[in-house]
Amino acid sequence: MSTTTTGPFAEGKAQFDPAADPDGVREDPFATGPAGEPGTAEGHVYTVTGQDWDTIADDQAERGDERIVVNMGPQHPSTHGVLRLILEMEGESVTEARCGIGYLHTGIEKNMEFRSWTQGVTFCTRMDYLSPFSQETSYCLGVERLLDIEEQVPERASVIRVMMLELNRISSHLVCLATGGMEIGALTVMTIGFREREMVLDVFEAITGLRMNHAYIRPGGVAQDLPVGGLDKVRGLVAWMRKHLPEYAAFCNENPIFKGRLVGVGHLDLAGCLALGVTGPPLRATGYDWDLRKKQPYCGYETYDFDVQTWDTADAYGRFRIRVNEMWESLKIVEQCVERLERTEGQPVMIADPKIAWPAQLAVGSDGMGNSNEHIRHIMGQSMEALIHHFKLVTEGFRVPPGQAYVPVESPRGELGAHVVSDGGTRPFRAHFRDPSFANLQAMPALCEGAMVSDVVVAVASLDPVMGGVDR
Repeated sequence: MSTTTTGPFAEGKAQFDPAADPDGVREDPFATGPAGEPGTAEGHVYTVTGQDWDTIADDQAERGDERIVVNMGPQHPSTHGVLRLILEMEGESVTEARCGIGYLHTGIEKNMEFRSWTQGVTFCTRMDYLSPFSQETSYCLGVERLLDIEEQVPERASVIRVMMLELNRISSHLVCLATGGMEIGALTVMTIGFREREMVLDVFEAITGLRMNHAYIRPGGVAQDLPVGGLDKVRGLVAWMRKHLPEYAAFCNENPIFKGRLVGVGHLDLAGCLALGVTGPPLRATGYDWDLRKKQPYCGYETYDFDVQTWDTADAYGRFRIRVNEMWESLKIVEQCVERLERTEGQPVMIADPKIAWPAQLAVGSDGMGNSNEHIRHIMGQSMEALIHHFKLVTEGFRVPPGQAYVPVESPRGELGAHVVSDGGTRPFRAHFRDPSFANLQAMPALCEGAMVSDVVVAVASLDPVMGGVDR
């Protein structure tokens, strides 16, 4: 593991230069002694730039300093993005752990204030890049609540939303299992995890035109109907998953090395989860069956047959088992969606109100995407009113009545909610997201303090944070 101590501007080997610091104090926000004072004789900061750990230990032994502050990240491959972990250690035991975030800040929420309501989807889909459909759905449900059109969204659009959400849950969990396996040496779990995820992304590309950052779910429905052969691709994917998902259980469930690394690691009980606002698999691993798809249904989830998966160990192993089981439940839901989509073929996928539906009267063109030639001919050469309406809808957007709404959904990582505020204009006055990765990272110190530094990797992986959602 490549680590650095918290001297971010220093160069060279592990060192402490008394001449540069005549008072014996290194200016560093984390160089604190036992009493919280800046670095004293009991707590110096060592700058490490890649040499052997023996060199650091020898320098430390010369000073008689048994406490060391280590940076893990933000470039570390086991921090799931640009997460910085500041670890105070004595030997290999972590005595204090803190998160450093903000390295992936994109200003997405602020940017949404300068785009139309429909254009906002293209921004929020990029936050948690492993579960884009959850963000699109939460945001669009909030806009639809402000417009008071929740009951007007076509059934087929809601079914497509549920199908895409559950396929996205599978692809996200696969990345969690694959990267978590890689970090503890289970490389085969990594390779098969990305093998299955690629197949899910192929289905996304066939339906939306993109592998990620889709902007497919829009206020009032979805951008376009399923392409010809789309359901066949979904059926083929489900059949493949049912054949290959057992491999994950065979590799991991009773593997003594795998269990030795996960069982009892990153323990956080129900009281701790509730105090810290932790949701998703870490919460359900305590035995509490909190799942918004059941507790606060949306998109018609109350009409689907599936079970909420729980475990009773409140550790990293329980979170792993929950994610594997949830993929099976998602397959059940996807199969039910396929049946409903067969029954509703030919029905609309966007609200009928032409003042909201965008793109206006979308029909698949000869290239498989975009408006049909007939529609283009109509707005460009037959009706001035249609052209004006299309132009205003695309460039200005629709107005949303003043008010605010918060609609949460159950993303692969937990409760994800969009708080949207309107002042009556064509753009959001404010859009703010309750991202589960951000809330769940609060639990990192509780999971890691008192553990070995090698357990930090497992504990963070079991939370499955995505830094795009944390920093936004």
